[in-house]
Amino acid sequence: MVAVTVWNEYRHEREDSDAAAVYPDGIHETIAEALAVDHDVRTATLDDPDHGLTADVLETTDVLLWWGHEAHDEVADGVAERVRDQVLEGMGFVPLHSAHYSKPFTRLMGTSCSLQYREDGETERLWVVDPGHPIADGLAESIALPETEMYGEPFDVPEPDRLVFVSWFAGGEVFRSGCCYRRGSGRIFYFRPGHETYPIYENEAVQRVLRNAVAWAAPTEGSPRTFGERE
Repeated sequence: MVAVTVWNEYRHEREDSDAAAVYPDGIHETIAEALAVDHDVRTATLDDPDHGLTADVLETTDVLLWWGHEAHDEVADGVAERVRDQVLEGMGFVPLHSAHYSKPFTRLMGTSCSLQYREDGETERLWVVDPGHPIADGLAESIALPETEMYGEPFDVPEPDRLVFVSWFAGGEVFRSGCCYRRGSGRIFYFRPGHETYPIYENEAVQRVLRNAVAWAAPTEGSPRTFGERE
């Protein structure tokens, strides 16, 4: 089984009654429960010592999922660099929703990762644009989310290696919602859906995407990487 760590700020669910009503135990616990069907899962939060992401934790994590929103700046630079370095060494990384602004993701992308957004609670439809990709296994041709936050282009990220999903919103906007990257030996999958006050992570199709993404992003054996002077 893949060893998964689900990281969450865990702020909204403790400070906002609307968020607490949707995710009473925290977004991380809802995601962890969905992933535990196929994988070995643990959780960590911002207010844990070292944000719950010690060197030992990361070294024994195959794939790290990250949910952040209002406290990106509170993540210690040293921890963000530790995550980045572990991805380069082969750990999978799945940033979710507002984690496009997280320190590990922006460091790995090398861009602002900015976008347009609108808080309107309207419909989103995610279209599978790469049906042969493993992350799309078992899905229909689209996923409908009746209430969500709009994210719109331009999305200031590097061109994805593979694009699995494109979202359409009721306002007419579109967005690259499922972006695959390779950095060093690590695989990265940015997945847009998710919000603290909408039950998006309880959607069965979204849960299927997350399970598929973990399986895809898990480290592969590969060949040893050697650098520096060679005799």
